[in-house]
Amino acid sequence: MARRRSRRRLRRPRGTTELLAAGVVALAVAVLLVQAAMAAARAVVQHWPVLAALALVAAIGAAAWWARRRAAVRACTDRLASLRLGLAGIDALGDQAFEFALRDLLVRDGWTARQVGRQGDQAADVIGQHPLLGRIVLQAKHTRVGGKVGSQVMYQVKGTAGPVHGADVAVVVTNGSFTRDAREWGDRHQVHWVDRDRLRRWAEHGVALHDLLRLPVQAPRRRLGRRTA
Repeated sequence: MARRRSRRRLRRPRGTTELLAAGVVALAVAVLLVQAAMAAARAVVQHWPVLAALALVAAIGAAAWWARRRAAVRACTDRLASLRLGLAGIDALGDQAFEFALRDLLVRDGWTARQVGRQGDQAADVIGQHPLLGRIVLQAKHTRVGGKVGSQVMYQVKGTAGPVHGADVAVVVTNGSFTRDAREWGDRHQVHWVDRDRLRRWAEHGVALHDLLRLPVQAPRRRLGRRTA
């Protein structure tokens, strides 16, 4: 036979004696709380110079931290504003370093950008946002000098830029070149391409990407390849 577990439950006081006892306990707790509050107030009054000094030190420390942080952000912004990358240096980069370099170039041009490339990235290595130009997806193809990017890459980017990443602009960037079919297909289907010559103008000469590709200002709800309600 299963045992019934006994459960102790709090019950309300009953009778005059229990009510009086509960009142005494509540009064004692209230007195203790008042005494603790008064003791804390006396401690503050007695030691206010020490507490004030600690508060001042904390405020100075917080202000110094904030000033250092702002200086670091300003220095990073200034560095990126004058960023120039030569093609020889770009050729020497690894795949992931190339993606970070493209991210920095977007930031230089006024985009808020982040590197997202990894296994299963669905044809997006860098994603950026611009208040006027919308959302951009870059697919980076770092290759040996003379290497060519084919049409298959353009198909992949077209298929995911809008539906998966919500992009207004899709771009494939390489330090090599594109086949003629890839360039023509990209031009027909709104997949921009940046080959070695365009990369030189963007990274080395400092031409902004949106000027290089003549990107239009985007309508608020327009998204590449996405259906609208």
